[in-house]
Amino acid sequence: MKVTIVGGGFGGVKAALELAKNQKNHVTLISDKPDFQYYPALYGTATGRSHLQSWVPLGKIFADRPNVDVIIDAVIKIDPATKTLTASSNRTYKYNLLIMALGTVTTYFGIKGLDTYAYGIKSAEEIRDLKQHLYHAMFEERSMEKQYVIVGAGPTGVELASAMKAYIERLRVDYRLPKKNVRITLIEAAPRVLPRMTEATSRKVERRLNKLGVHVMTNQKVEEQTADTLVVSGKPIKSHTVIWTSGVANSPFYQANAEHFVFAKNGKIVVDEHLRALKDVHVIGDNAFTPYSGLAQTALHDAIFVAHNLERKQVGKKRKLYSAKLPPVVVPVGENWAVFEWHKLRLSGWTAALLRTLADMIGYSDILPLGQALGVWRAQKVKEDDYFPPTVNKIP
Repeated sequence: MKVTIVGGGFGGVKAALELAKNQKNHVTLISDKPDFQYYPALYGTATGRSHLQSWVPLGKIFADRPNVDVIIDAVIKIDPATKTLTASSNRTYKYNLLIMALGTVTTYFGIKGLDTYAYGIKSAEEIRDLKQHLYHAMFEERSMEKQYVIVGAGPTGVELASAMKAYIERLRVDYRLPKKNVRITLIEAAPRVLPRMTEATSRKVERRLNKLGVHVMTNQKVEEQTADTLVVSGKPIKSHTVIWTSGVANSPFYQANAEHFVFAKNGKIVVDEHLRALKDVHVIGDNAFTPYSGLAQTALHDAIFVAHNLERKQVGKKRKLYSAKLPPVVVPVGENWAVFEWHKLRLSGWTAALLRTLADMIGYSDILPLGQALGVWRAQKVKEDDYFPPTVNKIP
């Protein structure tokens, strides 16, 4: 069986690994990036932890999978009639069976100035830009912000805000700047932080953030950004460092090929009970209009489901119907503290932090052999700033 997979995230990589278990299968994985990106660790890399926890080369993941070919290219067009994909390199790729797992992109909801002045942490490039900005301000200009602003109090925003103050203080010491009281401000348009979790959990997290020195502003709408000001609900907030963690949209690939797909109201792709959007084309993970779409665990679940269903079809067995599963949600809020929710189970504090640590280990082992997964997992505890210019003189 020949299967083409587009996307090198959780869904695409997991589907390739599952299909590769059968040596009779041949998988072609096309990704626009050479690395698998572990999204739950990005906030850690953005605040001085090792980059090894966030990116793993695809070549390393599939090094012992001779029936998987990895191609680095960006697919921009599909022709279902000829079963052909066209990439930005002008190369074309034929497919027999296709799995689309393209993930999401950042959206600024058309808010003026955000695309020019805001920083992000959703890619290596965004994190590099943020760190270079901090280096330029703190080391070269010898200045610190009075206020660092994070927009979006979903899991990523909460994780980042809870780690930011300690990171800024670490940089202050490294760059030998005088001690200064700085404010970390977290802004959310919804009435509470972590709006998709329970109200009780939101209250606990807000108290924890306040304890860590984070100023939380809810029910606040970002309206505009300039080089040194963020306008929020009509009021200016002075800052040169605004980090946008809110807002994602489906991969632009689908709108560019809109004539072939059916869209839900939220821009995701309507799929059938087998996660098919077209004949011989499956859409999984963040791209599919399914319950809990947008979470890494859902992408993994979808990948395993489609891979196993393709195997069943190949041997003449009846395919199973898709059933969504509620994934557990665990959000770290500073060192050794987190919140956890799954069905009626609610945990907070060090026990939830332990579950997050175990979840990360499981997440890495879903993609890597156990030995390699353990090494990447341990990199979470390593502090480094290798995105900074090598001329920086730090205190050992």
